[in-house]
Parts: sequence; structure tokens; C-alpha cells
Amino acid sequence: MAKNPKKKSIALILRNYFITGVVVLIPIGFTLYLSKILIGLSSKLLPENINPNSYLPFAIPGIEIIISLIFITIVGGLSLSFLGKKILKLIDDLFKRIPLLRTIYSAISQMTETFSQKDNDKKSVVLVEYPRKGVWAVGFATRENTTEMAKKTNQKLINVFIPTTPNPTSGFLLMFPIDEVIYLNMTFEEASKFIVSAGTSSGNN
Repeated sequence: MAKNPKKKSIALILRNYFITGVVVLIPIGFTLYLSKILIGLSSKLLPENINPNSYLPFAIPGIEIIISLIFITIVGGLSLSFLGKKILKLIDDLFKRIPLLRTIYSAISQMTETFSQKDNDKKSVVLVEYPRKGVWAVGFATRENTTEMAKKTNQKLINVFIPTTPNPTSGFLLMFPIDEVIYLNMTFEEASKFIVSAGTSSGNN
């Protein structure tokens, strides 16, 4: 006995509605969930004695983030002044004299300087064959490797950071021969967007 075409079409329409609803709600829900976590973590950014929410009659969610952004912006502005540069130089010298902190501070400083150089913004995003031939991955070329590793291999190597998806802050440090690295005409922001979206974003929208 043949099924009623009308019932079949209604079921198909409802199924399409459901799938569309899932597609629409997943990014919204995920964004709201992350925002909730971020706001929760932001309450720990400022000590209780200087947190405005400790003195207000009602708590304002996320105010710590706004204050932190303002503080970072002010620090950035002051660091460009003559006095700010002198103070930063003193702090830099101090950290570099402390044995344990020296290694961590120098590594993080070099990494942030590498990714913040606007002149090399479109020269750092690369395409490499990883984890095997015929499979490609987007990475960030940090600098040419001039260490013992390059000398031992008798090759010109370049350090490439391969980030993970959807969290690009973790990943792998790999060393590739320079002639096996393909440089892309993408900015750091475009490449990051492509990685975070698991390839669903073209990176330039």
C-alpha cells in the first residue's frame, strides 16, 4: 500500500525545519555557552577589593572584561611613550636576570613579537604537507631555524607552528625544509578564522 504523498511531504518539511533549526541554534548556543564561561572567568580577573561589582548594589556581568580591556589599552598607549619605554626596558631586564622566569619570558616575548609584526603578517601563514604526503595543513612560520638541528640535518629549516582546531592556542612545533613550505597570501587573522571554524570559513569574510 502506497504512503500518502501529503503525509510524506509534511514529514520532509518538518525534518528540513528541524535540521535548519539545529544549524541555526548550534553556533548561537555555542557562542552563548562560551560567553557564559568567559563572563564567569572574568569575575576572577580583578581582586575583590578593586572589583566594581563588590561595591555596586547589583553585579554587572562582564564588567571585569571591559575594565581589563581599558587597562590593557592604557598600558599599550603608555608603552609607546618615552617614559613607558624606559619602564618596560627595566622590567624586561629584570625578568631576563631571573633564571627560571628568563626562559619563559624570553620565549613568550619572541612568540608575541613574531605574530604582532604587521610587515610580515602575510608572510607567516604557510601550507605544509602534514601529517603525511598528500595531506595539507595550515601553519604559521615563526622563524628560520639556525640551531644545531638545522646543522645536523644539513638543510635550511624553518620553524612552523601547526595549531589545532577549534582551539588554535595549542598545537605542534615542526621543522620543515624551506623549499617544502608554501607561503599563503592570508593574514594571521584570516588563517586563525579558518582554523577556528574547522575550515568552514574562507577566512576573508
